[in-house]
Amino acid sequence: MSRTISHRSLALPLSALALLALTAGTVTACTGPGAASESAASQSASHETGQPVEATRHMIDNDGHHLAFYVTEGTGPTVVLDSGGGEDSSYWKDLVPELHEATGATVITYDRAGLGQSEVVPGPWQVESAVSDLESGLEQLGVTDDVTLVSHSQAGQIATYLAQDNPALLSGAVLVDANLPPFFTDEQIERLVAFSQPQLDAAQEDPDNPQNRQLLSTAESFVATSTAFHQATWPDAVPATVIVSEKTPFDGSPEDVQRWKDAAASFVQDGPRRTLVTADGSSHDVAKDRPDLVLEEIENMVAAQH
Repeated sequence: MSRTISHRSLALPLSALALLALTAGTVTACTGPGAASESAASQSASHETGQPVEATRHMIDNDGHHLAFYVTEGTGPTVVLDSGGGEDSSYWKDLVPELHEATGATVITYDRAGLGQSEVVPGPWQVESAVSDLESGLEQLGVTDDVTLVSHSQAGQIATYLAQDNPALLSGAVLVDANLPPFFTDEQIERLVAFSQPQLDAAQEDPDNPQNRQLLSTAESFVATSTAFHQATWPDAVPATVIVSEKTPFDGSPEDVQRWKDAAASFVQDGPRRTLVTADGSSHDVAKDRPDLVLEEIENMVAAQH
C-alpha cells in the first residue's frame, strides 16, 4: 500500500462499470419521526460475545417514496456506508459487523431508490434527489452530527453535495474509489458515453432488472449531471481519505486508468486535511478485494476525530 498525505486536498458512478461507477451524530433512538422500524435479519455475530448483531430496518418516507435504512446500534459516532451504482446495502454486509466491533459506532447502511427494499423513483437519476433521500433518512433517524461517511463509486457524487450542503453533519469521509469532480472533464464525459453504449444497449433488453434500471436512468441524465459535478467542490472543513484502487474501474484502458488516478491526486492536493491511499492489487471493488484496508481507513478516520 502506498500512502501520501497532503496539506491540501474525486468519485464516479458504475454498475456496468464504466458508467455506473461513474454513473457505482449518535442514534439515540431507533425510531425517529416518520420512520417505521422493524428488526431485520441478523447480519452477523459479534466476535466478542458470539451473539447476533442485528440491524433494525427503518422505512423512511421522503418526497412520496419509501427507503430502507438499516441501523446497527452502537455508541459515540455514526458511520454511514453508501454503496456504488447498482448496489444496495447488502454490498457492505461483511464489513458492517467488523466495523461495529472495531469502532463501537452506530453503523447505518441503506438502499437507494429503486434498489433493495427501497421504492423506485421513475425518471432520470438526479443526484439532488439522492442527496435529499440520505439527508432525510439521517434526520428522521435522529442523526445530526458526528457522521463518518463512507462512499463507494457513484456515491462519491452524493457525498460531495452532502458535504457541501451539510459540512457540520460530517466529521469526516472515506471515499472508496469514488467519483470525484476533477475526473469529469468534457473530454472524459464524451469518452464514457461512447464506452458505455454497448452496456446500455444490453440493459435495454431487460429494463426491469434493478441494476439495468439504474444504469438506464443514470445514463439519461449522465452528461448534465457529470458536467455540473465537475464544478463541485469539497468543503475544507471536512477531512477526507481517498482510497484509489490500483486497477480502477478502467482496467484495460491505461489512459483512463491514469486519468482516474490523476483526478484522485488532484482532489487531494486541492484542499487541506485530505489523504490519498492506494489499494494495491485491488479492482474497483475495493471493499471486496481489500476489506482490511477499507476497515483500517474508516477506523483511522473515526479515531482521528475523537
